[in-house]
Order: sequence, then structure tokens, then C-alpha cells
Amino acid sequence: MHKSVSLHTLGCKLNYSETSTLASRFSAGGFELREFGERSDIFVLNTCSVTDNADKECRQIIRSVLNSNPDTYIIVTGCYAQLQPDEISAIHGVDLILGSNEKFKLFDYAENFEKKDLSCVFTSPINEITEFDYAYSSDVESRTRAFLKIQDGCDYNCSFCTIPMARGGSRSLELSKVIDNAKKLLDLGYKEMVLTGVNTGDYMYKLGTDKFKLIDVLNELDKLDIPRIRISSIEPNLLTDDIIQLVSSSEKFCKHFHIPLQSGDVEILKLMRRRYNRDQYEELIHKLNSAIPKLGIGVDVIVGFPGETEERFENTFMFLELLPVSYLHVFSYSERRNTHAITLPGRVDTSERKKRSRILRELSNKKKLQFYSKNHGNSHNVLFETIKDDDHIYGFTENYIKVRVPARPELENTIVPFTITRTESYNYAEGEAG
Repeated sequence: MHKSVSLHTLGCKLNYSETSTLASRFSAGGFELREFGERSDIFVLNTCSVTDNADKECRQIIRSVLNSNPDTYIIVTGCYAQLQPDEISAIHGVDLILGSNEKFKLFDYAENFEKKDLSCVFTSPINEITEFDYAYSSDVESRTRAFLKIQDGCDYNCSFCTIPMARGGSRSLELSKVIDNAKKLLDLGYKEMVLTGVNTGDYMYKLGTDKFKLIDVLNELDKLDIPRIRISSIEPNLLTDDIIQLVSSSEKFCKHFHIPLQSGDVEILKLMRRRYNRDQYEELIHKLNSAIPKLGIGVDVIVGFPGETEERFENTFMFLELLPVSYLHVFSYSERRNTHAITLPGRVDTSERKKRSRILRELSNKKKLQFYSKNHGNSHNVLFETIKDDDHIYGFTENYIKVRVPARPELENTIVPFTITRTESYNYAEGEAG
């Protein structure tokens, strides 16, 4: 009888693509795949460690799985496993902890998936994390988009971030292998590919004397019969003119960028050790809007960073309020061990962080509704996903407006013309499909 396995992911789209690859390897090995929450012989948790809440959620999930099924063989991997394996091994019932280098060698460490009395921990020093493990996956909700990993690790030294300590230095997948993986996803019927990485814009692969950058990846993908290509989060200093030109001119590239800002205050940006200043960021946003009409732009922003006074928060708010962007992803600053930021003075109270986060989320809703309204009456191409429990089908325009229409099964995983006729909610726009 084949053993069963369930897998669960916390964190970013890159983690999802890696978990999907692990699931494929289990399936190829004859294991029965089960949904998260179902009883299974083996449970794999791919963790995140970007915030303290992410760490807590990891521990809660492990305990919940063990409470419902104490005989499950528990494997924990990902960023939290790399950074804090001792915290995980302290949970009785965890069998195997794998760091970033060991994640894709899971079957070499599992020993027939027989439970042990103590946790087995395998992690490598961060300076030894140099391998690139390819991964690609489907969107677990819609099964219409595929996430294609092209880059891993980060050479940046932002003062609040532990990712370089968890994933190692920046490294990239060979260009020919990126294209091979893209072709495999095309053969599986996906209509949209999302390029992912820890620092996607930092893609760099050397082959002999040749150096390939992100623009080279994009140009090669543009030659394939891919209906839609979307670039995931890209640092503002890496969003070059040639990338802007290609996205502007190609029908395949989605007119949408997600560009981290983190703070709209000059001094806080310096304390964060970001590689741009506020004026450069503002100039880029205006350049993008001029080059690509109706462009969707998402922004990451952190509130409550050490030293963020009320005045400095107001600087961020006013900067974002006037900036022509579509939506915000708002994060409350979280103290991370072994980062420079944790040593900085001017700690912001947790309740104040929550208040500021709420204020910026309300601003995000306002900006999203404004962006939707600007597109009222416009025609877009929408990739529809799957029918939801509310008897509607949802999809996204190329510039990342979420739309819905009454359920029509024939729309699933298809790209159809869509005219936006109602923009009364920041949750979605409505209109006519086909």
C-alpha cells in the first residue's frame, strides 16, 4: 500500500512553486497526494520567516497536525527551518528539518519516513547555499497561472530582512532551462506564466564569456507561444528602460508591475538600506505611467520601522496618496533576529504599527477603487479562473484588475475580451465577458 502525503506552504509565490515541485516528486515516487487538512502518513510544511507571525503560524500548524494525527511523519523545510531549526526541533513529534540546501534532497534524508524519537536536523551554513533547484507550479487556487522560478537568493543587505540568511546569495537558472520549463508549462495548458524569484530583477547567468540578464529571459519568452507573461515583484533599481520598452510593446507581457517601496520617508529609506531614494522611485512611477497607459502598479510598504515617528509616517502616507499607483501591500515591521534594524533606536509600539497599517490599507482600498474607476468602460482581456462558491467566476485583466461575472463554466481557463461596466467595489469590477 502506497503511503500518503500532504503538503502546505507559508509565504511567497516562490515557496508555492517549490512546494509544487516537491509534490510532483512525491507523486512520481508513487505516493498518494492528499489535501492539507486530510489525514496522511507524511506531512511537509514549507515555511516562511519574514515576520514573527509567520514563525508562530508555522509552529501552530505543526502542533495542529500532530494533535489530529500524532503518527504523521512531519517534515519542516523552508526559511524558518534554515534560520531557527532549534525552535522547530523543540516541538515533540517533528521528524525531519531541512534547510534551504537540503529541501530538494528530501528523499535522501527521510529514511523510509519512519517516525523517530528525536528530530533529525540537516542545514548548511549560509555560505554553502550555492545550488539552484528549479521549480515551477500552478496557482493552487485558479490552476490557470503557473509560477516559474528563475532566480533564488539575494545579495542585497536591507536592514530589516533575513532572506539572504535563509536563502543565500543571488543565483539564477540557466536561460535554456528557463525556456525548457516554460515549454513544459505551456504543454500543461497554462495561459499565464508568472516569473518568480527572491530578487527576480537580479537575474544573472554567466555562460562562458556571455552574461544573460532578465531582459534576455524576457526576450526569449516573448518568442514562445505564451498567451500571458507576468513579472512578479521587481526592485525599482532593476526595472530598466529595456524591460519597460518590451512590456510596453509586447502583447504577451501583462501591463502590471509590483514594485517595492517600503517607505516614503527619506530618512527611513536610508535606515532600511534600500538601493534607491524617494525621488528616484517617484520618477520611475511617472515614467512607467507615461510609457504604458492604464498600467497597474502595486507597492510594498512597511509601517512601524524603528525611528518612524508620526511625522515620518505622514511623509509616507502623503507620498503614496499622491503617487499614481493602483494598490498597496502593507506590512507591519517585525523584529527579526540577526538583522541591523533590531539594533536601531526608536521602537514603534505594536498598537501604533497596527493603527498605521490599517490607515494604509484603507488608502490602498481607495486607490484600488480609483484605478478600477479609471478603467470603467474600457475593454480588457481577462483570464478567468474557476467558479467560486458564490456562483460567480473571477479573473484578472492584464493590468491586474480583479473582475467577476455570473458563473459560466466555458469561461474557465480562457482569455476573453471583457468590458468593465461597474466599479463600485475595490474587491472586484463587474462587466460583460465575450
